Amino acid sequence: MSDIIQLLPDHVANQIAAGEVVQRPASVVKELLENAIDANATEIKLIIKDAGKTLVQVIDNGKGMSVTDARLSFERHATSKIQAAEDLFQLNTKGFRGEALASIAAIAHVELKTKQGEDDLGTTIVIEGSEVKSQEVTVTPTGTSVSVKHLFFNIPARRNFLKSDTVELRHITDEFHRVALAHPNIGFSFYHNGSDLFNVPQENYRQRVVHIFGTKTNEKLVPVEEETEVLKISGFVGKPTFSKKTKSEQFFFVNQRFIKSPYLNHAIKSAFEGLLKDGYHPSYFLNLTVDPKSIDINIHPTKTEIKFDDEHTLYAILRSAVKHSLGQFNIAPVLDFEHQSSLNTPYNYKDKSAATPAIEVDRNYNPFSDDSAGKPQSVSRNTGFKSEPAASWESLYVGLESKGNTAQSDFSEVTFESDSKNESIFSDSSIETKKSTFQLQQKYIVSTLKSGMLIIDQNKAHQRVLYENFLKHITVKEATSQQLLFPLQLHFTPNETKIIEDLKTDLEHTGFVFSELNTKEIIITGVPVGVPESEVSIILEQLISDVENDLPETNFSAADLLAKSMAKSLAIKNGQSLSSTEQEHMVNSLFACKEPNVSPTNRPTFITMAVDDIEKKFM
Repeated sequence: MSDIIQLLPDHVANQIAAGEVVQRPASVVKELLENAIDANATEIKLIIKDAGKTLVQVIDNGKGMSVTDARLSFERHATSKIQAAEDLFQLNTKGFRGEALASIAAIAHVELKTKQGEDDLGTTIVIEGSEVKSQEVTVTPTGTSVSVKHLFFNIPARRNFLKSDTVELRHITDEFHRVALAHPNIGFSFYHNGSDLFNVPQENYRQRVVHIFGTKTNEKLVPVEEETEVLKISGFVGKPTFSKKTKSEQFFFVNQRFIKSPYLNHAIKSAFEGLLKDGYHPSYFLNLTVDPKSIDINIHPTKTEIKFDDEHTLYAILRSAVKHSLGQFNIAPVLDFEHQSSLNTPYNYKDKSAATPAIEVDRNYNPFSDDSAGKPQSVSRNTGFKSEPAASWESLYVGLESKGNTAQSDFSEVTFESDSKNESIFSDSSIETKKSTFQLQQKYIVSTLKSGMLIIDQNKAHQRVLYENFLKHITVKEATSQQLLFPLQLHFTPNETKIIEDLKTDLEHTGFVFSELNTKEIIITGVPVGVPESEVSIILEQLISDVENDLPETNFSAADLLAKSMAKSLAIKNGQSLSSTEQEHMVNSLFACKEPNVSPTNRPTFITMAVDDIEKKFM
């Protein structure tokens, strides 16, 4: 029998490795940005076309590469970051796998231009599908420029799995945020299809957070600083009042590398215990510095998960540091039963000296004299000003005449006011109004049927009613709007504002009226009828969260998602008491819908119990 095991050709092995390294254009952006940072660049430019499907280009002013290094960088397992296996446990760099450029070159057209500072000329290398097309000497500035064009050109099946441009751009923006936040000492610029999305200079950490997430973020931040032998913490957490329903503003950086850690995230949530509403998440931008020997980075292909030597200690330190900051800046309530607030000095009296009270004595005062001139004048002990004495108490009764026993009160003239009694509009007073529905645990509406009993989930039923109404308004493009007396001013991050801009037309068809919509602020002058002003920000936050999770790709699904999101935000919540009229209206509205059986999320809105089923329970 012949041998059947054989070595894979290099180009096939590179494509298999590319499946692990490059999942979408955002993966290419991450690898190229990290290489630029490792090259000690101070200015990095990211240029994207068609959400990275046509072009991903990263230009840096780092130290560049020699001719030999430029050619060798595209070989598998080639890296300048580690020399021995022991180096894996004391890493201070980003890309150390040595497969990034080789994997990218296996599935795209790559052009590399690089030059070192001491050289006069640089090198240009063009590679298509792991095959080197050309290598030439060229004139180029110091640093490196890598252009990745036509991603997955030789693997059409992988290209078909890519999402819409909106979705892929969001993933690229997320990667850009993670790298830019981790390195505030580096200037970044980000361009998409010729438009400038981000341009952040070298700055401190607070300025970097504000530049990326909007100027309104500055007032939300609470600084966190702690240094121990095990861990050094620096950064910011968001105030509880500005918490969000999404986890879009949660960033952990360990030794300037973005990581995801549910365990450390739980430490932050426990520090915020009692300060957040249900379903809301805290914002945080925290840098953790630990000994590189105490962590293992190489446990996940994307290097976003880290193994710590002593997680319990880190958990305790992080939780106490955040809790301390919230208390220090009067975010968390403090209980002190021995403290008396009445002893606090008012702020307006802080720098004033105590006034000496004026004491006056009336030497002509005679307590046995009836002369009013001799009566004492009261003196205010606090102010020193004289006040007029009160009139004699006998004057209270001047002008009143006593009728004596001759004129007694005639109580026969007293009348009592009574409520008017309205007769029933029905001639037959025996007719009584019967309740056809009742509410169970303020969650379910129970009604009777000919065949048995009907139980309706009030929240899911109301979602179905609102969903069909909103979808009708968006489709027909006719919705009534109520004008606000004072315009509503809202602030969102540039990313969130972009989502609202994309859905602006559909939002206007539901009844929203925008007078201003830009990256700095959103001003709303009208809302759909029945929507409280206080609910507007909650509706938009829920909508942004749903868009980021469901990722609509067509106009119809965008309208459908908008109707679902608004219905979810405005539907009657479980635990809300309803009157008999409201219960009956809910039942009638539900069964007037086209699909009353399920909610917008395909959950059942009601169940029925036949009399036979009930009787079986008693057998």
